[in-house]
Amino acid sequence: MRKLNLVLAGIGALAPLLWTMPATAQGSPVVQTAPGTTRLELSVTGEAVRVPDIAIVSAGVQTRAATANGAISANRNRMAKVIDALKAAGVAERDMHTSSVSLSADYDYSEREAPRLTGYRASNMVTVRFHDIASTGKILDALVSAGANQINGPSLEIDDRAGALDEARLDALKKGQERAQLYARALGKNGARLVMVSEGGGGNMPPMPMAMRAESMDQAASTQILPGEQQVNMTLQMLFELQ
Repeated sequence: MRKLNLVLAGIGALAPLLWTMPATAQGSPVVQTAPGTTRLELSVTGEAVRVPDIAIVSAGVQTRAATANGAISANRNRMAKVIDALKAAGVAERDMHTSSVSLSADYDYSEREAPRLTGYRASNMVTVRFHDIASTGKILDALVSAGANQINGPSLEIDDRAGALDEARLDALKKGQERAQLYARALGKNGARLVMVSEGGGGNMPPMPMAMRAESMDQAASTQILPGEQQVNMTLQMLFELQ
């Protein structure tokens, strides 16, 4: 939503009257402008579009056993194979970290009977940062073959987010200046002078449709992850004097 506030030159002559009026009738305080100028405030959003180049996925192992030690032991052995598979795929240790480890008891809550202990469940999850989205699906399939039975994600990100935000800033600045010149021409002014600019915030728009599809291993096809596109926004608050 554009924010537009035009204060026409010559309003200074009415200032004494405005300041003597009740606050409810005054509205916003009057901002003085130089003679012969018009004050213009704009809120402009710039965009930059990038293809995500980082995929973040959580993968791990969940095991069940009759005893707590049995569940943890089985989980530890299978998780070691998952970690080895990640390293064999070229994932650096700095790009993976343990995100959760849990152990809980399983009970049978049959109707009209006291809860009955049926075993224990252990879980270990690791969060992995992939710098090559194209190979992510193939690596996930390797993890499943190594024993992983829990996979969540992916979360797609832009590695050079700072660069994308700078591009969005320049886009917003250009749009604001062009819009100010448009108002200046429409009002018969000679031009627009930028007086002040501030950032109103920036963020990511929801990504374009992305697909993650798991194919049967018998079909010799790996899980596909399509990065799509992400739009990075930056909003600038700009103050002009139309002269």
